[in-house]
Parts: sequence; C-alpha cells; structure tokens
Amino acid sequence: MAPGRKAKAQRAGLDEIEARIGHVFADRDLLARALTHPSALSGVEKREKSYQRLEFLGDRVLGLAVAGMLYEAMPTEDEGSLSRRLSDLVRAETCAEVAVALDLGAGVRVGPTESQMAVGKRAGVLADLCEAVIGAIHLDAGWEAAEAFVARNWQDRLAAGAPAQRDAKSALQEWAQGRGLPTPVYRQVDRSGPDHAPVFTMAVIIPGLVDGRGQGSAKRPAEIAAATAVLVREGVWSEPGGGQP
Repeated sequence: MAPGRKAKAQRAGLDEIEARIGHVFADRDLLARALTHPSALSGVEKREKSYQRLEFLGDRVLGLAVAGMLYEAMPTEDEGSLSRRLSDLVRAETCAEVAVALDLGAGVRVGPTESQMAVGKRAGVLADLCEAVIGAIHLDAGWEAAEAFVARNWQDRLAAGAPAQRDAKSALQEWAQGRGLPTPVYRQVDRSGPDHAPVFTMAVIIPGLVDGRGQGSAKRPAEIAAATAVLVREGVWSEPGGGQP
C-alpha cells in the first residue's frame, strides 16, 4: 500500500475506534500509542512509544474509578467485600472482555514479524490495550473523561454482581496473574497413611508469598485445599467453603 493510502487507512481506523470508545482525542498520538504493540518498535521506543507506560497508568486509573463505583453502589458492604469485587472487576480477563466488546484488537499495530490478527486476539494483549486506552484518555482529557469511559464499560458488569464461584486453583491463578505474580506451582511435601488410605500434603508456591498447604486423599484435592488456604489467607475468599460472598 502506498504511504498516502496507508496513512489515510490508519486515520480511518482511528476514527472508527474513537467512535467505539466514545472519545475523540485532542492528541491523536496518544490513541495511536495506546494501540502500538512493543513488537512494532525497537530500542528505547519500545518503552516510550508503545502502550506499555500507558497501560501502567490506565491500570491505576481503572482501579480508582471502579473503587469509586463500588463505594457508591455498595454502601453496606465492608472493606473485604469491596476488595473482592474490585479484584474481579479489574482483573485482566475483565479488561480483555471490554477490549473485545470495543474491538480494540482490530486496531493494534504490530511489527513485521508478527500477525496483526493473531496478536489482536491474545487475551493478555487485549487487556493491555484496554488499560492503555484508559491511560490515554486520562492524559488527553483528564480524570472525568477517563472515569466516564470506565463507567460506560463497567457499569453493567458491576450491576451483574459477583460471578459464579470458580474452583480454588483457577481462582488462585487468576488472582496471582492479576497482580503480576508468577503462576502458582504445586509440589508434594508429604505422603502419610497406609496405601489404602493415603494422605497427601501439597504446597502451592507463589514467589513473594508464604506457601499455602493443604491435605487430601489424593494430590488434586490436596492442591485445591492448598489453593483455598491462600485465597482465604489473602482475603480473596471469605471462608474455605464459601468463596466470594
């Protein structure tokens, strides 16, 4: 494609994205940067002109905006309940869902060795794009514009209430990933009892946290018990059998 036609197509693509997100940028470069994957750049430009720094800002803006929404919508809930709902609403999976609804992946700019279609469908990239767009709106038009974007795209999710309870291992992995922690690793630390009635003790290991331990008649139930112990200890779940209230 000729340079002139390519630039025209890019402008048209940004026009469409602005229409979908409900914000017209005074500084179009901010939107372009929010949609630029690091693979499209090299050297220091990866940090300065990709979505990475905007993603960092957008993550904080999103957390504050959703916390304010929860505070207003749930006046009788305690801090623990509010924290659990906040964790669910700002996790990467939720951000990716918003990005899909706005078709942000269709506008992502990638490097020559990457497939735009493939990169634009990755859940992690979609979550990053969503947060970067929030950060870009905040820089372009201030807090009120960013808060309005979050309200438009999170209000229905907030009103829908807490999702159906996930199993403990999946919930722990999502919680860890949402905080930038490594994927939990499970290891057997003990096996006792007779062969016909063994008792397994499993540890779940997440660097930066105290290991969680659990016991069961087989490895999987012991792993679930270990994951549950961490979720309860960290305040993600309210009780071993109840999960999120």
